[in-house]
Amino acid sequence: MAEQLTIDHLGARGDGVALTPDGPVYVDRALPGEVVDVEISGNRGRLLSVAQASPQRRAQDCAWQADAAPAQCGGCVARHMAPDLYASWKTGAVRAALQRAGVADALRPMVDARGLGRRRVTLHGRVSPGKPAAGFMAPRSHDLIAIDRCLELEPGLDRAPAVATALTRLLASFGKPLDIQLTATQAGLDVDIRGLGEKNLGKQADATRLRLVEMAEKLDLARLSLHGDVLVERRPPLIAMGKAQVVPAPGGFLQATAAGEQVLADLMLAAIGKVKRVADCFSGCGPFALRLAGQAEVHAIELEAPALAALDRAFRAAQGLKRITTEKRDLFRRPLFPQEIDRFDALVLDPPRAGAEALAQQIAAAQIGKVAYVSCDPATFARDAAILTGGGFTLASVTPVDQFRYSAHTEVIGVFERPRASKAKR
Repeated sequence: MAEQLTIDHLGARGDGVALTPDGPVYVDRALPGEVVDVEISGNRGRLLSVAQASPQRRAQDCAWQADAAPAQCGGCVARHMAPDLYASWKTGAVRAALQRAGVADALRPMVDARGLGRRRVTLHGRVSPGKPAAGFMAPRSHDLIAIDRCLELEPGLDRAPAVATALTRLLASFGKPLDIQLTATQAGLDVDIRGLGEKNLGKQADATRLRLVEMAEKLDLARLSLHGDVLVERRPPLIAMGKAQVVPAPGGFLQATAAGEQVLADLMLAAIGKVKRVADCFSGCGPFALRLAGQAEVHAIELEAPALAALDRAFRAAQGLKRITTEKRDLFRRPLFPQEIDRFDALVLDPPRAGAEALAQQIAAAQIGKVAYVSCDPATFARDAAILTGGGFTLASVTPVDQFRYSAHTEVIGVFERPRASKAKR
């Protein structure tokens, strides 16, 4: 049964929130001020029609999110928002996180870092009913929405849906749900398949690997791996990082867009200025370390050995960089201690979504005066920012960087400063 609701505001996930006597109702693709007809189930409202549209509503340009689409793709949550509303929603989420943590925000305007689009995508491969397909999931569902293109991917990923579908078809007999990660590189597509482990392959392991290698040739892939195990590398899947060329570990982390990585690096370099030694914590394969080394010696710290190995190889092959040293270390369980931190002039960090609470506590207890903190989660960033400001830092700036266009995710970079104690006072 349809009910009519008036949308009050946008929620954290981009859905419209209607305030009712029974509590809030969350409606996908609804905007503040709109009157909408919905079908309610619990606290969710399925949008049936818009009776009174907001002037901030943007015409849909995606076939898998258009109102006439038989099923909605859950990959984007904000394609229907006009630019001003979209920027206000994303920036507001960062401001709200800082306010909840009691941190003065020093918020700067959001930077558009889409560039050419996402250079990495994970498509889900499924066989149902008996037909292999690849795509994204419907909102809050395990129902696959098969796609043949995505407007948010860079041109190097134009073939991604077709490649993922072909690999799903090849592995259909195992009946396993697959996650197929595809990365656009200078040498073509780098593909890592997850969901089909060694136990699943059984006696068919050797034959299946051979078929996958043959398929990599047919699809002209640069590299193909299975759960991070390289099956074939036909060409090194190079990614440019500053003056260096990196071959990331199979399935390893990269910033979502090349433009986003460059924006974050530029802001980071401007924040730390001219220093001699920098610690790069959660360094990954070196997107920041390899740029920082253009002006300072860098000590890169990361748990994943393959990422550190990729960074080290890239550094040794590059020209014109200052020294980079590496350390394999779990910064969650064994954060740097103040006496280690104070060997550096500045510290940069880019932790996973969980943030870096333990490390932030040690930084606050140290004497270092410059910290640049990149985060993909404003809530954990705000928590750690409260620790740093409690230790005497000033949050000089927070810049939202929008490389996850039309999603609910926002990257931020915060710059923290404080006077550094002299050696005599330490």
